[in-house]
Amino acid sequence: MADPLYLTAIVLMATVTYLTRIGGYLFLRNRALGPRLRIVMESAPGCVLITVIAPDFVTGRPADLIALAVTMLAAARLPVLPTVIIAIAAAGILRHALV
Repeated sequence: MADPLYLTAIVLMATVTYLTRIGGYLFLRNRALGPRLRIVMESAPGCVLITVIAPDFVTGRPADLIALAVTMLAAARLPVLPTVIIAIAAAGILRHALV
């Protein structure tokens, strides 16, 4: 069974991500966005996601640090969704293999 604290954090982060995403478009829908502001609006959900996973990367576990490196390489070349999928797969495989 999932820890209620983690489940609450996931639900809150998903809500904030959704509100950030939809709120920006609702408040700015009648304005012409510059390229810089458009990039900021598209990056906000990823920043919220990072706040969820970042604490695991300071634990010093080799599997997490290697998964972080794999994720950074994927993020440099791929869009967000494939990067997230690769990150989850890398973390799962490495945690299983190195523990």
